[in-house]
Amino acid sequence: MKMTWVFAALALAGSNLSASAGSSQVDPFIAAELPESAAPGIAYALVQDGEITARGFGRTARGSDEAVTRDTLFPIGSVTKSFTALAIMQLVEAGELTLDDPVSQHLPVFATGPARGVTVRQLLNHTSGFSTVQGNSQHGNADASQLGLIQYAEQLAQVPPANAPGAVWEYSNANYQILGAVIEEVSGQNYSNYIDERIFKPLGMTNSLVVSGPNPAGMATGHRPWFGSVRAYASGDGYPINASAGGIVASVEDMGRYLAMWLNGEDDILSANTKSEMVMASGPASPSYGLGWSIDAEHEAVYHIGLVPGAEALVSFRPAEKKGVVVLANANGGLGFADTWYLIGGVGARALGQSHDDDGSRWGPKIAYLSIAILPPLFVLFAFVSWRGRSALIAKRDSISGKFSLWFPLVAMLGLAWFLVWPLPSIFGGSIATLQLYQPDFAWCLIASAIVAPIWAMLRLALAYSTGGRQHSSE
Repeated sequence: MKMTWVFAALALAGSNLSASAGSSQVDPFIAAELPESAAPGIAYALVQDGEITARGFGRTARGSDEAVTRDTLFPIGSVTKSFTALAIMQLVEAGELTLDDPVSQHLPVFATGPARGVTVRQLLNHTSGFSTVQGNSQHGNADASQLGLIQYAEQLAQVPPANAPGAVWEYSNANYQILGAVIEEVSGQNYSNYIDERIFKPLGMTNSLVVSGPNPAGMATGHRPWFGSVRAYASGDGYPINASAGGIVASVEDMGRYLAMWLNGEDDILSANTKSEMVMASGPASPSYGLGWSIDAEHEAVYHIGLVPGAEALVSFRPAEKKGVVVLANANGGLGFADTWYLIGGVGARALGQSHDDDGSRWGPKIAYLSIAILPPLFVLFAFVSWRGRSALIAKRDSISGKFSLWFPLVAMLGLAWFLVWPLPSIFGGSIATLQLYQPDFAWCLIASAIVAPIWAMLRLALAYSTGGRQHSSE
């Protein structure tokens, strides 16, 4: 999943430094910043002119003695989408499909549904019309774990896209879940088997797999924000429906091999021409996204980030310089004070020889976090004040203006509760269940506020209209 606030900090902007910039700048930065970061561990791979440097730092879990190494497994989240796009382009080169095929040509269930006009290209470049919220709709839904990619695509075929196909760009996991089903239908193989046989094995990625069940042994423990720090997250089984949108787990050394393929300019598992096509803007509605990759045209860079509950990933490269970096961390940041992006972005910038202009302050997100975190104790305080001032509340119940001042807060607090639990989470790209997965502390603050606010309003009414109050008023 990719929540909206994450996308604001993607680009690794900065001017070029010396050509020798690389691991000599990265390692001291990690040594200094990892202890200050929310992430217990981090690994990176630097690729330059075909040479791969891969290293690990920190621990696989907070409080653990097990060190992160270049072979430690990490979830790569939505970087998986570049693998799915690569698989689709392999099928294109094999003549099995074309980019402008309607998806209904390969998944007939779409032919009579509201998304019948969507093409393969529009799924690849996120212009299908499916929204971020629609793509995250199954977070926290245990029933979805029983569905395969084709079965879930059949459900998505009945969902009206939020926008007209081809009209606007909006990132959505739904696009790549459908593409996973297309791969299975066209190739006749399970998605996991296809990626293993056609990508992992040819590239020598022996320490990588698609997770659609129990997590593999040896994977770094994820950590999620928890009231200013992070705590370990015992993630459950991977859902098959998420396999093609974010289900790959890999070591940083394997990801270095993958990145080297994108930078080698050669015909191998995909032709050099098709590789180049995939890392260019893919249409007027998608000027900053190619086919499975985000495009930073200003700095001639290509990148993708990955975010899953408990982990973050970054892959960024400059094709013209044959230089790139992979960064994997076993914690996900968010609003508030558990930051990982300053560390991840700093590694990425230094590895590519860029200045790191990010100062890590994040005051906007911190203020947003505090504005919600303060609400539950604030309403508890309001309840105490109401109890102390119950005589004044009793006096209000006999006039029209007084009754309005007693009843309006209940209406307002019910509206606030609705806003906190439904519309507000959608601003971050999902539901309250999505926020509970990625930032449980913030989600619980929202839920607590949505409960306590109406209780305070109802307490005021109970105090004003209590039997004891009537006796007090008559005296």
